[in-house]
Amino acid sequence: MSFGRRKFLGSSVVTGAGVALAGAAGVPVAEAAEVRQQGGRDAGRRGERYAFTVMGTTDLHGNVFNWDYATDAEFDDADHNDVGLAKISTLVTDVRREKGRHNTLLIDAGDTIQGTQLAYYYAKVDPITDPGGPVHPMARAMNAIGYDAAALGNHEFNYGIPVLRKFEESCDFPLLGANAVDAQSLRPAFRPYVMKRLSSPHGREVKVAVLGLTNPGIALWDKAHVQGKLAFPGLVEQAAKWVPRLRSMGADVVLVSAHSGMSGTSSYGDQLPYVENAAALVAEQVPGIDAILVGHAHVEVAERRVVNKETGREVVLSEPLKWGQRLTLFDVVVEWRRGRWEVGSVGSRVLKSNAVAEDARITELLRAEHRKVVAYVNRVIGRSKAEMTAAEAPVKDTPILDFISFVPAEVVRKALAGSEYASLPVLSQASCFSRTAKVPEGDVTIRSMAALYPFDNTLEARVLTGAQMREYLEFSARYYVQTAAGDGPVDPSRITNADGTPDYNYDAVSGVSYEIDIAKPAGRRIGKLTFEGKPVDDAAKFVLAVNNYRASGGGGFPHVAGAQQVWSTSDEIRTLIIGWVQESGGIDPATFASVDWKVTRDGVPVF
Repeated sequence: MSFGRRKFLGSSVVTGAGVALAGAAGVPVAEAAEVRQQGGRDAGRRGERYAFTVMGTTDLHGNVFNWDYATDAEFDDADHNDVGLAKISTLVTDVRREKGRHNTLLIDAGDTIQGTQLAYYYAKVDPITDPGGPVHPMARAMNAIGYDAAALGNHEFNYGIPVLRKFEESCDFPLLGANAVDAQSLRPAFRPYVMKRLSSPHGREVKVAVLGLTNPGIALWDKAHVQGKLAFPGLVEQAAKWVPRLRSMGADVVLVSAHSGMSGTSSYGDQLPYVENAAALVAEQVPGIDAILVGHAHVEVAERRVVNKETGREVVLSEPLKWGQRLTLFDVVVEWRRGRWEVGSVGSRVLKSNAVAEDARITELLRAEHRKVVAYVNRVIGRSKAEMTAAEAPVKDTPILDFISFVPAEVVRKALAGSEYASLPVLSQASCFSRTAKVPEGDVTIRSMAALYPFDNTLEARVLTGAQMREYLEFSARYYVQTAAGDGPVDPSRITNADGTPDYNYDAVSGVSYEIDIAKPAGRRIGKLTFEGKPVDDAAKFVLAVNNYRASGGGGFPHVAGAQQVWSTSDEIRTLIIGWVQESGGIDPATFASVDWKVTRDGVPVF
């Protein structure tokens, strides 16, 4: 799996409009303020100046077209954003026309090949790994647009290493991951960096290094694919190792493309010694970096400046919004001083993709693939006797949430039949992944199930005790904002997502009954926890049907990651749900819907 030092060094200098590494990182804070206020030093002191722009995307998640495969319509949201590489291509073309293509670079910060039914189709239905199989649409689009490099995201590993390697083979640009290393040799398994060379108007070469860093959480989230094969050290540690090397190789400017947010927090708690969202820590602790393209957090940060503790220089960070909704521009000015290039200023901003039309060159390139996937997702798999909606699922035990948990529980019961665990009660967790998801009355299609369960999680069965299940539920209940009984009527939109907890990190558990008292502080909210009408015994044992993300430690839920695994499958939960509907011929909420949990205040139901 090791990339190999000879192979890497032999191919580190890439041809094209510019590739290489370099630099004198950033500018001291006081000096940066002067540059911003006065436009830099006077020309006499400054000498030759050269300006170039590095464009960046992140978390594209399989979006080529401005299309929502779940609704079978153009993408739209409350802010009327647009998505997709076809839109990004138009923005990129406009920037290149303005700046001159030879004065620009284009990079990405990861999570490219998972997230839409287009991406799923070419990983699982008509896989790119088949002999003579298709080329991945994301590779074709990004090649046509002319990307210079892309960092690895954690979702690159969701379909296994062979799919990722096949995608890598199809790309005309390198996939970077300095902290994705061979588990045995600890040597780079992917290219750590790329060197880009740009030329100033006077013919001087400017060397720009792009260092790629991915997320340490891959070791947990995709353990089944990477355990024993790849390891993922921390971003700070690996940046500290590689940035000095890039500088010693003559890099004039060093950029980092990091699939890691800025918050300094980790969703997996202390299960790994490395921080999940470490981009700002890299800027703060590792000298020699000029700018960081940030990914993973799915938030928009046009520009953030972090002062490096060692040098006192500012590092500019930017995270464009996910799915191709934004394009980051890093505008860099270098100045020739004392026989070398030094960074005079760096600034960043974002462009909105809803301001432009799709690039017909990209849409026509992949029109056939798009139509094939649209036909696939609109395939009818059964009928539903009633509409089910997720609108209230975060605060109520709704039929649609019961359905998400019901099918995995049925699958696990069937799988354990005849085993030593067959007598244990099966519980099942479910999360509301999308509040807009619904199953219509009448025909049910694959796209309905894709909207209901958009992630490619697989299913496992783990054994937990009654006491552990109580702690699991208490942890989940942190999702609610503490709300006293005397605070008046409850607004459902204001009691969830406490401390930024996303919907997908709140689990409802079927198979037991319980109440969540949001008047109480987190950790003391679960009451009336019963199984078949009797209080749950702390020593009782249960089998929990759980998705692999949660079972691997995703979200930091207690006990489950270390619990005994008694069964697992490589089939996605969404695929299992589709199969169940096809076998059953339809969905009847009467067979699985029941109210087993409720939100209360001081014991009084809120809804």
